[in-house]
Amino acid sequence: MRTITVLLAITLASTAYAQQPSTINAYHYQVKKSVTASHGAVVSAHPLASQAGLLVLQQGGNAVDAAIATQLALAVVYPAAGNLGGGGFLVAHLKNGKDLAIDYREKAPAAASRNMYLDASGNANTKLSQDGHLAAGVPGTVAGIFASLPYAKLTIQQLIAPAITLAEKGFAITEREANSLNATQELFNKLNTQASAFVRKRPWKAGDTLVQKDLAATLKRISVNGRAGFYEGETAALIIGEMKRGKGLITEADLKAYEAKERTAVSFFYKEYRIVTMPLPSSGGVALQQMMGMVEKYPLNAWGFHSVNAMQLMIEAERRAYADRAQYLGDPDFVKVPVKQLTSAAYLRERMKDYNPRHAGSSKQTGAGVAYESEETTHLSVMDTEGNAVSVTTTLNGGYGSKVVVGGAGFFLNNEMDDFSVKPGVPNMYGLVGAEANAVAPGKRMLSSMTPTIVLKKDKPYIVAGTPGGSTIITSVFQTLLNILEFNLPTQQAVDAPKFHHQWLPDQVDVEEDFDETPLQGLRQMGYKVVPHTPIGRTEVIKVNAQGQLEAVGDKRGDDSAAGY
Repeated sequence: MRTITVLLAITLASTAYAQQPSTINAYHYQVKKSVTASHGAVVSAHPLASQAGLLVLQQGGNAVDAAIATQLALAVVYPAAGNLGGGGFLVAHLKNGKDLAIDYREKAPAAASRNMYLDASGNANTKLSQDGHLAAGVPGTVAGIFASLPYAKLTIQQLIAPAITLAEKGFAITEREANSLNATQELFNKLNTQASAFVRKRPWKAGDTLVQKDLAATLKRISVNGRAGFYEGETAALIIGEMKRGKGLITEADLKAYEAKERTAVSFFYKEYRIVTMPLPSSGGVALQQMMGMVEKYPLNAWGFHSVNAMQLMIEAERRAYADRAQYLGDPDFVKVPVKQLTSAAYLRERMKDYNPRHAGSSKQTGAGVAYESEETTHLSVMDTEGNAVSVTTTLNGGYGSKVVVGGAGFFLNNEMDDFSVKPGVPNMYGLVGAEANAVAPGKRMLSSMTPTIVLKKDKPYIVAGTPGGSTIITSVFQTLLNILEFNLPTQQAVDAPKFHHQWLPDQVDVEEDFDETPLQGLRQMGYKVVPHTPIGRTEVIKVNAQGQLEAVGDKRGDDSAAGY
């Protein structure tokens, strides 16, 4: 970081709630992996974004205010996944007892078609669905922020102010951010039609200042004009201009028609805990309910954390849930999904009938049951002193999404079209396969693995959790919750513990490289194929401890940072 301290003053509209000077240090900040707080806490993928969320809590905002401010700041300080040009899900439990689920997943443009990524021979061309203009779905993030705003206390002008200043004045990038930008320069140059703030001739290094004037101007238009500041007017014109230069599909009508949607949250019990999570088009809520239902009756606690018995049971639950995901799940506005049957106790018992605690299962033999999701996503968790809890996962899909920056607007567009089943049976960038339920259709939301989740204990918020990680999101949330609820791990250990993952196809167990070899050898002896994997997820957790304090924990795997007071 710079040797000269530069204090970035972030001025919010005056409020009677202000408790301290409104400042964020954009050059001398630290990653804090854990904080314990009594009034409010935020944990996100970047310390400056967590500070922005904390700032609005200190100024009288609630957890929804903090979630909005943190999302907007992430769009500036974490461009690989924080975004205006992507989408996401918000799950909340409000102080009045209401469970809230807001779906602002991207949609396929009206000009999208079922076979748009197939060549003349009918073969899938996944390069088109992953990189460049044709990979972008209609962005939902800004609509989601304004759909959340009625549950907040402060104004959009107050909540967006930190992001505007961080974009306009700049901030010091971390070593991880520098390495990420450097690794993607070639694709930025290849796929973009105009210059952007992310490309320069000399390599980026830790402590360099990233200034994003175009993005600041876009944020200002949103501050002044609200939702229309993005989906109409100058920003919309810049998006359409980018589409025309790059032969993309998004039109003025697509932008104007986009709406975020409130849905009924998934709610189910795991023993004495009530789990609140995201419904379709998130596959995470359905799959999490299935997996927790499959393992609930078994003595996981007695078997022990990362014991061979516990891991094998969890792997087999993951296998079955992902098989059902591939066959049945899609946008409920377009396809009828038998959610009640897929999550019923009787169905889950039937799914586990062929579970053998001594031998590996087989994905050839264990398909979907009979019944009528870059890893550059990002997650944030917030709790406040009023009893509100918010869990938000947003994404561009792959790192920097489509790699396309909207010329003159300064933000990346997503590559979420790859989350559709480009062709039934053809894996996407995360190896996930799908069927007709998730086929491309105009106006349809693509299936997601994002799993923002809240755990209630005696009807009060107990845990807020979520993670990025593409197809590994669901299993990472599943394991983190069991680490706390079953294995009684301390919060930081529950988050940092090595993760494993099985997604039906390919039929293998992915494990992080720091995993203990003893249980892995046991799995191999049972017949499992065990494959080393890069770090899985970056889980953000807030847990209420025995003293009623908030323990906020950021994952060791990134620049994730907690803030609280």
